[in-house]
Amino acid sequence: MSTATGHEAARGARKVYCVMGARSLRYAKACIASLLAHSDEPLDLALLTDAAADAEALQAAIGPLVEGTVHRLAVHDQADADRRAETVFADYPAIRTFRGGHPCWRKITDPVLYAADGEEVVIIDPDVYFPNRFRFEPTPATGLLLMWQRPNCLLPEPLVREAYDRHVPMADHTDIGVCQFRAPLPYAVLEELLETLDTAPHAHSMHVESIVWAALAERMGGGYLDPTAWHCFGNSVAGRMARRFGLRDGVATLRGLGLGNVKALHAGGIAKDWLVDAEKAGLFAETRNLTDPTPVRPFVGYPQTKFDRKMRNRRIARQLGLYAVLGGG
Repeated sequence: MSTATGHEAARGARKVYCVMGARSLRYAKACIASLLAHSDEPLDLALLTDAAADAEALQAAIGPLVEGTVHRLAVHDQADADRRAETVFADYPAIRTFRGGHPCWRKITDPVLYAADGEEVVIIDPDVYFPNRFRFEPTPATGLLLMWQRPNCLLPEPLVREAYDRHVPMADHTDIGVCQFRAPLPYAVLEELLETLDTAPHAHSMHVESIVWAALAERMGGGYLDPTAWHCFGNSVAGRMARRFGLRDGVATLRGLGLGNVKALHAGGIAKDWLVDAEKAGLFAETRNLTDPTPVRPFVGYPQTKFDRKMRNRRIARQLGLYAVLGGG
């Protein structure tokens, strides 16, 4: 099933893709509304989802947001993507198998099914909020652009260790709230990577997606989007303690980020649940013009010594009961 809403895509419209299910609408509708309202250029937005019922729900919720605007919306369910994948990935059995894992993994494989060779691909997560007037950065002719975060989401531990054991280099600090490149991905490189790493035992883990992007970053080149403009929410220990003991709520946490210079906020984890309340509180009422390009930083590698230290610190924190004190927030 595929549906479309809005005008014929304007010349020069940016091609933006979001892989999401209908359950994400509780926060994603606000995020996509901010994307469409604050983009300084026309967008050709494609939502890639699961069942036909999800596609219908997304079309009903997001379709009205593009009516009367310069933007265009298309919604495609997984059955439509599956048909395309049979042809595009005919010679890549590992990629076809990988698509059947966690739904988040299709962020890697499915947007390219709808892009012509050489065409721009901008991928956003459904929990990325755009608080100011903005433009996406120019997509380079080669290489990959990813967001930057202070830690990284390279998990689960056994698969990361397998990557080190099999000499698969990975970039550090990679966040996949926003990703940019030109189609196609290097399918042969991705196929070899997925033959090297046994992702099947980890089909429950959305974080495998981050491992694959981090490995592709090392192979494709490119760099990080400027983290002062493309901000990834970090759920710090101090912030979690403040909320745990009632010293600060989620809206106050977002207010403390100082979003005046932010093009996009990846409200990962618990932060996505604060967005609607933050809107109601007027946190995003004032907007600035942030349409100028921002610099790209080169990728840096993730040495195994750093990963080992991170895992050791996690084990110590667990033994000390720190996670029990912090709770889920």
